[in-house]
Amino acid sequence: MESTVASKLEALMKLQQIDSQLDEIRRVRGDLPEEVRDLEDEIAGYEVRVNKFDEEIEGLNQTIAARKQAIKDSEGLIRKYEDQQSNVRNNREYDAITKEIELQKLEIQISEKKIKEAYYQIDQKHHDIAGTKQKLEERSKDLNSKTGELNVIVSESEEEERLLLADREKAVKNIEERLFNAYSRIRQNVRNGLAVVTVKRDACGGCFNTVPPQRQSDIASHKKIIVCEHCGRIFADVEQKAVI
Repeated sequence: MESTVASKLEALMKLQQIDSQLDEIRRVRGDLPEEVRDLEDEIAGYEVRVNKFDEEIEGLNQTIAARKQAIKDSEGLIRKYEDQQSNVRNNREYDAITKEIELQKLEIQISEKKIKEAYYQIDQKHHDIAGTKQKLEERSKDLNSKTGELNVIVSESEEEERLLLADREKAVKNIEERLFNAYSRIRQNVRNGLAVVTVKRDACGGCFNTVPPQRQSDIASHKKIIVCEHCGRIFADVEQKAVI
């Protein structure tokens, strides 16, 4: 059996009431969930940075080891060339060997320079690691504090939120997909999360703009779904004025 407009509006209003209660629970938590996520992301970034520094230091140590080996190789060649110099047959051979010795000495100087630069870079990396770890420790303390604060707030409303979410799931099943999508879209576009409202004191309960009497009559008749011409919220009903 097809639902009447009145029953559709009633289902939407029930969903709105549940969502408003959930909104209030989340409002109490404030920015804490976002702050916790931001701190977690920041800490993860620092951890990645420290790991990167460690990898760079490992690379520099490998460079130092390779350069030290190159120095040993050059020293070995120098000894070999010096031995050959004593057995040369002419000045041309002597000059050629002398150039090789000078070249190896130059290679040693270059390696020593590279080793010195690598040690300097390692010192800088250790300094950067120390600074990053200090920030990491500070942010970890902040995270523990914020997480503890959030856990206390969540634990106070956890059961209520669980029950409301279960009620919400049931309420959504009573609303046709087209209406639910419209409801969800309106909620996303309004600041207070109110997608379904009543007319109170001749005004929209969402944006507070005046609703003309004839439109109020149409809303109260529940014959069709009517939205506010100013804010687009769905009108569920007209609040009865108190009789004096």
